This record gives sequence, C-alpha cells and structure tokens, in this order.
Amino acid sequence: MTDLQLDEHSTPVRGTSLAWTEEGHGPTAIWAHGLSSSRDAQETQGMFDWAPVVASGHRLVRYDARGHGHSTFTGASSDYEWKNLAHDLLALLDEVAPGERVAGIGSSMGTATLLHAAVLDPDRFSALVLTSAPTAWETRAGQAGVYTQLADLVEQQGVAAFEAMMADAPEQPPVFAEVDMLGGELGVTAEAMPTIFRGAARSDLPSATAIAAVDVPTLLLSWAGDPGHPVVTGALLAEYLPDAALRVAATPAQLAAWGGYAADFLASR
Repeated sequence: MTDLQLDEHSTPVRGTSLAWTEEGHGPTAIWAHGLSSSRDAQETQGMFDWAPVVASGHRLVRYDARGHGHSTFTGASSDYEWKNLAHDLLALLDEVAPGERVAGIGSSMGTATLLHAAVLDPDRFSALVLTSAPTAWETRAGQAGVYTQLADLVEQQGVAAFEAMMADAPEQPPVFAEVDMLGGELGVTAEAMPTIFRGAARSDLPSATAIAAVDVPTLLLSWAGDPGHPVVTGALLAEYLPDAALRVAATPAQLAAWGGYAADFLASR
C-alpha cells in the first residue's frame, strides 16, 4: 500500500473548490480517480501505484473530483455527470498547469472524465492513460440502474446500508487478490452520495464518432472479471481511438505492473 503525505492545495473552479496535491517535477500529469473514491484512496488500497510516473520525471497532480474527498459538494446531480466533471478538470488545469499540454491518467469515472475533456479540448493533452474503463453505450443501462438503486438505498437507509452491502458483495475477481477493497474511508459523504450516484447514472462515455476525433496517444489498461469495468469497453475504445494500445490484467502481478507501463508510455511521448 502507498501512504501519501503531501501538502494539500485548494482551487476554486466553476462554483466549487477542488482539493489537490502535487508530487515531483517535470511535465504535468493529472490523476483522476474513480466514483466515490478520492485522490489517493486507490493507491492507499494497493489498487494502483503511480510512483513510477513521478520517478520517470513527471509532476503528478492528484485531485479530488467535485463532491469527493476534500473538494466541496454542490447539490445538483447534473454537476456530477461525467461531461460536467470534464469541464471541472479543464478549468483546474487552467489554474495548475496554464498553457501546458498535460498527460491524463484516469480510473473509471476519472477515465470517463478525461475522455470527455479530450473530446472538448484534445490539444490540452499530450497523452492519456485510461484504466478500468466503465460500462458504456450498450452496457451502460444496467449499471445506471445500479447507481439509481444505490442512491435510493442511501437516502432511505443511510450510508451504513451501503457499506454493509459492499461488505457482503460477491468475491472479488482474482486480479484484486492483493487489493484492500474495503480499506480506508469512502470518498463521499452520506449527504453527497445519492446526488453523486444519480449524476453517474445519467452519464455515459462520448460517442464513438466523438472519440474517433481524439488523436491523442492513449494507453488503455483494463482488468478482467469485473462487470462494472468490462474489458469490452477497453477493446472498443482501442478500436475507436486513432492512436491507442490495450493491455489487460488478469492477475495481481499484471495489475501491479500498471504504474511501470504508464511511466514508460508517458516517457516515450
């Protein structure tokens, strides 16, 4: 597991205040985390390790998405639609890396945020590392229904019911055997969770046509056995994006290699 003790900054953007840290020196890479997580939670759990990106000569900015971690919560579910989170990310980049082409690294909701941001402003990005791409297009409706049900559950029974449900979830895929999936605190409050989940339920990835116009070198990293992040999404993104390569992890060792893959890929750009 990784223990990140970095100075926190806070920057007002688009009616919220986004908390972020920075580590290392060199070209900027920005890390966008997954739904209900926070800027360092997935590394603390042992899911990811982006230290190789820093060691390879990058300044890594990790930020809490709107309503997550130490960033402030706003009350409209539309604020948490992925396309609007993309506007947040671009506005934050204008403050923390003005005029710089940056590398984007994302997971799940963060991957979706980066894709929407790249559709809006492809010239803002020098490269993308998109991990754990979520359900999308034909597979999105079922997952959207799950998020709506979770929002209702938390509203009616509280966040403890959500945590109990997660604890009783089926056994995790083998790729997560060395990840503490229940470790650490949730990245969202009980007040914020229903609104944020409803925003996710109303979201999807950009269309295939829009993605095909994103001519940015992209490394796609998918993991096997997780229906919420199916390999098929990564495979389709590899097909739609003009300059993309896909790797799939099925074992803990393969997942642990992702930080090195990302560092090597970004260093080659």
